[in-house]
Amino acid sequence: MSVAQLQVARGERVFLQGASGSGKSTLLSLIGGVAVAQEGRLTVLEQDLTQMSAKRRDGFRAEHLGLIFQQFNLIPYLSGLENVLLTGRFAKQRKVTRNEALQRLLELGIDQSLAAKPVTELSIGQQQRVAAARALVGNPELIIADEPTSALDSDTRDTYLALLFEQCKAHGSSLLFVSHDQSLAERFDRTVKVTDVIEWGQA
Repeated sequence: MSVAQLQVARGERVFLQGASGSGKSTLLSLIGGVAVAQEGRLTVLEQDLTQMSAKRRDGFRAEHLGLIFQQFNLIPYLSGLENVLLTGRFAKQRKVTRNEALQRLLELGIDQSLAAKPVTELSIGQQQRVAAARALVGNPELIIADEPTSALDSDTRDTYLALLFEQCKAHGSSLLFVSHDQSLAERFDRTVKVTDVIEWGQA
């Protein structure tokens, strides 16, 4: 396997395109420190993840990255607000007050009454906004979004993307957005194909 460089500037919105099975989720797992590269070096925010222990990678991810998962990964028995506040429990640099969490949710279209409900009582679109608020809280340097709009209808998707872009711009976060939907690419600053970053096979 040979790996090329993927550089994302501060505040840049990058669309990572690839067909199913092309390695999109694998690449995100590597960048997020969930998976470990078997060879070579992987540097994220000037830190070499290949030299970190699993515990250090977990800490790095919690402090510096915001992850938006395709399946949301919200805690079902907690409210939307409580899900957002969880971020601060694992990252000292991203401690957030109740008011700050509520403000971020409100900016994404979740008012206080909705934020108080268990996430299982929210619509799919509302759950996705809670997941985005959780990722954005504490102003992480890099937001990684893995197929976050795949469960949304076109109208909800467009609204969600506009809010996500607005929040990233307001807080200076870079965005690495993965999708198989090529029609979204024109909304981003740049498009990168997975095959240009990872070449599977022998080096």
